[in-house]
Amino acid sequence: MDLKEIQALIKFVSVNAVDEVEINRKDFKLVIKKNPIQVTQATMSPQVVNIPAPIAAPVLGSAPVHTPAAMPAPAAASPVGEPKADNYITIKSPMVGTFYRTPNPDAPMFVNVGDEVKPGKVVCIIEAMKLFNEIESEISGRIVKILVDNASPVEYDQPLFLVEPA
Repeated sequence: MDLKEIQALIKFVSVNAVDEVEINRKDFKLVIKKNPIQVTQATMSPQVVNIPAPIAAPVLGSAPVHTPAAMPAPAAASPVGEPKADNYITIKSPMVGTFYRTPNPDAPMFVNVGDEVKPGKVVCIIEAMKLFNEIESEISGRIVKILVDNASPVEYDQPLFLVEPA
């Protein structure tokens, strides 16, 4: 399976009402999950999608493709003094990848708590398959809380920032 086929699968999962796709071949296993925490029925099973095998033979010595199992988010305890999410807008991850608060290790952070954001302002980068995607704010307001640690893996639709609307 090549990179374009994997990207097509990720797009398929994000666009359609499919929560999980699993592909098993003799040389690798690929699992793509979307919103694993929001599945409420224990009897639900993943939708099976038939994908034709690639025409090209695998490269000798190539490693099988594996995706890490999605880790459930820790239960959010609301200690006294923390902002309540009811009054705020959440900026969510548009994709699965690795969250970065800076464009490179030596650069300053895109945003910090208390910073003002406007539509189009870059708030973070999410790396997905060696592509660095700038995530822009779609709202105006003030950053109240950053919900993800730098260089942490994120899931599709995972909350990244709490913003107090302006």
